[in-house]
Amino acid sequence: MKDVPLSRLPRTLREAYRDTNVRSQLERFQHWQEQSERRIGSDGQYDHTETVDNYYDLLSELMQFGWNESLHFAPLSPSETLDESIVRHQRLLIEKLELQKGMRVIDVGCGVGGPMRRVAQESGATVLCLNNNEQQLKKAKRLNVEHDVDHLAEYLKCNFMDMSALEPESFDAAYAIESTCYAPDKERAFAEIFRLLKPGGLFWGQEMCLTNTFSSDDDEHCAIAKEIQYTLALSQMFSFAEVNQALESVGFAVVESQDREVQSGPSTPWYQPMLGKTASLRALRSIPMGRSLMIAGTRLTEMIGIIPKGTSAVVKFADRIAYAYVSGGQAGIFTPLYCFLARKPE
Repeated sequence: MKDVPLSRLPRTLREAYRDTNVRSQLERFQHWQEQSERRIGSDGQYDHTETVDNYYDLLSELMQFGWNESLHFAPLSPSETLDESIVRHQRLLIEKLELQKGMRVIDVGCGVGGPMRRVAQESGATVLCLNNNEQQLKKAKRLNVEHDVDHLAEYLKCNFMDMSALEPESFDAAYAIESTCYAPDKERAFAEIFRLLKPGGLFWGQEMCLTNTFSSDDDEHCAIAKEIQYTLALSQMFSFAEVNQALESVGFAVVESQDREVQSGPSTPWYQPMLGKTASLRALRSIPMGRSLMIAGTRLTEMIGIIPKGTSAVVKFADRIAYAYVSGGQAGIFTPLYCFLARKPE
């Protein structure tokens, strides 16, 4: 998987923030919960999809630089790099969905297409890349061309809460990796996916969830959960049981579901790359020292006009997101690895 060199980051950020008042956009995002409570927005109503779109406009390029072009977590192994663990996890998805050449699959919330490229390359299936974020969708198409899988890709800029532009029962399988966790109405999102699947079609999902360890009577748990919800722009936070209930309520049969952070044998915590000691220059980008250097570096390059004003504040906010993840993981109350396989009945 191609790495993003540090030398290219300033240009990448300039392109991502073109014609954008970065500071103003970040400030608007940071008040999303207040807007939600007041139910205000451009049309007089708060729309959470706009908040999520704003979130990825600001942070997508930094996420790719500090993590991977596949913007998701994976069960980690001490014997693997982060990139290798992500590939192994994507291959599990391909196996569980029983994907093969000739099938048509929908990637619900495709990011910049990291998982889609693995699916296309290794299964030969055609994948519809669906994303409401125009910046990410354009980059997904460019990367697909570079990786020679564009002939196996379709593209649609669309909010997954309303996929009425797509024909019912037109897909053999579907997957949603850390995307439907942003749905303001999870049942409605799952109902849309259910409608698109052919009878017997499989749906793989990966959700960010509160674990069974979470207690609403524990003040520390509640404070950590509140910070995670705010920094990750999650409209709601669900338990494992609530996710399964939402699937079943729209007609899915849950074939299997589990927190894939819980592994047999040696494993590494999912949040370790944002915390751990490492001698790897690549991994340095995601740990606290590396993130501190990034904040300092962007402040300097911002001062001399290499990157847009406000960029360093976004990098600082990304650092806050990382600490929220780590806090939830260390407390054992949060996981981004609740994975399920569900089937639309014949």
